[in-house]
Amino acid sequence: MASTSDKMDGFLMRTICLLLWAVLLPAQPSYDIVLKGGHVIDPKNRISAVRDVAIKDGVIAAIAPNIAASQARKLINVAGLYVTPGLIDLHAHVYSGSEGKGLAGGASSIHPDAFALKTGVTTLVDAGSSGRRNFAHFKKTVIDPARSRVLVLLNIGGHGMPGDAQEQDVSDMDPKAAAELARQHPGTIVGFKVAHYRGPDWTPVERGVEAGTLANLPIMIDFGEFRPERPFQDLVLKKLRPGDIYTHCFYAPVPMVQDDGRIMPYLFDARKRGVIFDVGHGGAAFEFRQAVPAVKQGFPPDSISTDVHSGSINAGMKDQLNVMSKFLSMGMPMDDVILRSTWNPARIIHFESLGHLTVGAIADIAVLRLDKGQYGFVDSYGAGMDGNQRLACELTVASGKVVWDLNGRTRDRWDKLGKYQGLGEPWWDGSRGGGRPRPVSRTK
Repeated sequence: MASTSDKMDGFLMRTICLLLWAVLLPAQPSYDIVLKGGHVIDPKNRISAVRDVAIKDGVIAAIAPNIAASQARKLINVAGLYVTPGLIDLHAHVYSGSEGKGLAGGASSIHPDAFALKTGVTTLVDAGSSGRRNFAHFKKTVIDPARSRVLVLLNIGGHGMPGDAQEQDVSDMDPKAAAELARQHPGTIVGFKVAHYRGPDWTPVERGVEAGTLANLPIMIDFGEFRPERPFQDLVLKKLRPGDIYTHCFYAPVPMVQDDGRIMPYLFDARKRGVIFDVGHGGAAFEFRQAVPAVKQGFPPDSISTDVHSGSINAGMKDQLNVMSKFLSMGMPMDDVILRSTWNPARIIHFESLGHLTVGAIADIAVLRLDKGQYGFVDSYGAGMDGNQRLACELTVASGKVVWDLNGRTRDRWDKLGKYQGLGEPWWDGSRGGGRPRPVSRTK
């Protein structure tokens, strides 16, 4: 039988071994990813400075002037680049199918993953492509499987945007049914859309406002046609509520610039009322002759969006970064351009859990490069504008996973890997279907 002294000696030896093991064991990294040395622009938190950003378990874990490399499972050098919240495109069209019975959103709608992530857009809002009658199909076929986070402005028309005849059918615009569907999907339906109406009356707008009031959500208006019986001034001064959105704000028919070149005063009055003015560039709704004087005279857009579809993406609009670059070229500061592409749209749709880099927030991040040189930009009428800077996306992170890596910044060099095979998806995932942004609540 071992003596008490022998037992003590054994205990001490085990304790010493454990202490030595703890000392010699390499420290485990605190973070999954650290983005090192980038210029962070986070408008919500009023950060515009060089900072390191750490990610752990899909959320922002730390932002600091210097985070030790040893604390990162994966260190990504982003020095000389801008690190921003994931961009939010407030006006997109990403639904074309209607339960196999034709088109909704138009044949020009395209799948979100075909264009969003490579431009730093982690969240986009489909603006009215679906209505209450085909939203379920939209959700099943596009929203749920997409890697991009897709939110919805539900069309007040029951079938969304299937074509002119149905979009003029006021009898299918049911505000109570639309509001009820929105209440059933609070994490996806973020408002309502009224679009393309050509009649002389205000009925679609009024029914959109009623739906928004019932569901406590904003509405977005896209005038289908400008009519003297329903003047634009009355829309933004009388019909819309504070927080409601007019998209295509630099569309040529919008009464904006006076004969003397000054911006019309009523627009400032509408903004004071709380009406939101969104770019919604599109294929035919953005003119430099409207936008340039507006920006120079203190009437910038509240949000920068694309109205992306297969026509606009191959014309003057191109993508979110191209539209943002146009505003840089008009003299808008970088911090303001980022504000109108991140935190502002998040607030507009009451989704304040997005659009910022607060510790604990979902790690949706865009890493952007600002190129300097000689560039040209085109508006919807084919007019050109020169510029000397242009944004490009180096890296996109969605819910903590890198889903776009333009120059392989996250990858090990091939000649350091030996006889590698089957690397497939990025190092932190390995599955071919990973990287989808997680569901989030509206507020945080």
